[in-house]
Amino acid sequence: MKKLIIITGLLICTLLNAQYKSQVWVSDQGNGTYKNPVLYADYSDPDVIRVGDDYYMTASSFNCVPGLPILHSKDLVNWRIVNYALTNIYMEGIEPANFFDKAQHGKGVWAPCIRYHKGEYVIYWGDPDFGIYVVKTKDILGKWDKPILVLPGKGRIDPSPLFDDNGKVYLTHAWAGSRASLNSIMTLCELNEDGTKAISEESLIYDGLLHGNHTTEGGKFYKKDGYYYLLAPAGGVAMGWQIALRSKNIYGPYEMKKVLHQGNTNINGPHQGGLVETQTGEWWFMHFQDKGVYGRIIHLQPVTWKDGWPVMGINDKDYCGEPVLTYKKPNVGKTYPIETPQESDEFNSPKLGLQWSWHANPKQTWGYASSLGYYRMYGQYYPENFTNFWDIPNLLMQKLAAPEFTATMKATAVLRNEGDKAGLIMMGWDYSYIALVKTKDGYELEQIECKDAEQETPETEIARVPLKNLKTEIKYNYQTEIENTEFYFRIQVKDGGVCTFSYSTDGKKYQKIGEQFIARQGKWIGAKTGMFILNKTEKTLRSWIDIDWFRIEK
Repeated sequence: MKKLIIITGLLICTLLNAQYKSQVWVSDQGNGTYKNPVLYADYSDPDVIRVGDDYYMTASSFNCVPGLPILHSKDLVNWRIVNYALTNIYMEGIEPANFFDKAQHGKGVWAPCIRYHKGEYVIYWGDPDFGIYVVKTKDILGKWDKPILVLPGKGRIDPSPLFDDNGKVYLTHAWAGSRASLNSIMTLCELNEDGTKAISEESLIYDGLLHGNHTTEGGKFYKKDGYYYLLAPAGGVAMGWQIALRSKNIYGPYEMKKVLHQGNTNINGPHQGGLVETQTGEWWFMHFQDKGVYGRIIHLQPVTWKDGWPVMGINDKDYCGEPVLTYKKPNVGKTYPIETPQESDEFNSPKLGLQWSWHANPKQTWGYASSLGYYRMYGQYYPENFTNFWDIPNLLMQKLAAPEFTATMKATAVLRNEGDKAGLIMMGWDYSYIALVKTKDGYELEQIECKDAEQETPETEIARVPLKNLKTEIKYNYQTEIENTEFYFRIQVKDGGVCTFSYSTDGKKYQKIGEQFIARQGKWIGAKTGMFILNKTEKTLRSWIDIDWFRIEK
């Protein structure tokens, strides 16, 4: 028995630590090179650090929960999701406290900056409506401390701390024009010793309009060879560029060079990210590219120092490089196995997979992971004055993982009331879903579409198919009859976000339904796909759906 327990424990550890390799996008070419993007997924406004032989990255999460994803790599190319710094968005200064219990699209956690200082991991981020926060931990894989409001105020975004050699701590940040009615500037203040409170007034250190760098924001502070460096994007998300500022005095004045632009490549707007040095002395820059429906995907650029300026990419002219499409992998002293962030999920764990997130702070009855071989979701009631799914918070979804893929979900639905529905959705400003619907006489499958959801546009029914010969099983909860219905949902995505829905009653033969749908990004995020279940009428018995598996394949 003891041997069996040990073997079982080792097996569990092995499964938990096993590398996941995507079927639809792998950056590592297996021959010492990589291709960009290293992550074909929406990790907006990335920042990266190295601690020993480990690299950690975080990114904006906006209104999605959990927030502040933590990704780990050994070589800057192969990444895995390992944790989140925020389990919810209940924080000091947010009024009302339940503000993020609703789907507050595009608000929340903007442009984080991760650092390691005196044995602690810290992440600063700006909430454009409430101020700048910091969250800390000594164990990056464990539970993070309660977030602290460092600098309250509307419009403050994109913070970056600098822990100076003399023990002083500084914080720079940008301003959101949508909240402050000003932008393109960077301001600086001093923080207390532990970096949790501003102790000085703010000073203007850079105005991007002086050098034609409109929308200067997203700065990251570094210090090297006696210079303070502030690396910042400018020119806007879609078509911008990366600039480097430097000064011997943290308050400036700062010299400026443009160090990365699109050049002759098809990589638009290459900017906003983090600079990192490998164990062997190489420098690299991780940044995003705006790909519309796919969100802001992650690229990796080599960096060479020229006359004290960080020149990014290749083919530089006057210190400004252009992005690489393929390149030799970073030299980290070793070679590591191919690994990609988790996508498919067999739902065999008592904890929800790290690829999943909600559109708001989850309620306790939304869903439960289990070791029973499925994830259980309970039907939630429609919000008051329902128009479309833009206001539905209980959507369990993940980022799109590649330009082309197929997502298939096997589930067993228990729809207890007429009009209750469960399905598979492609969500963004425009969205479409297929759903199994309980009717008076049995079941139907519907395809629903909505254009410009944020503008409160009503949904449109695209197709409705009566379903016969479904695989069902009748069980009883005391005297209450419960009908379990097994069903397979599928969405096939082609380049450009062209979606085709299909379904199966046996998992073998799939039949298309409705019309093709062109997916569209959400508010500051890419489109996402996943599942939902809704009860049509309030105070009816809750329906539920057990998701057996969700697979991302070619």
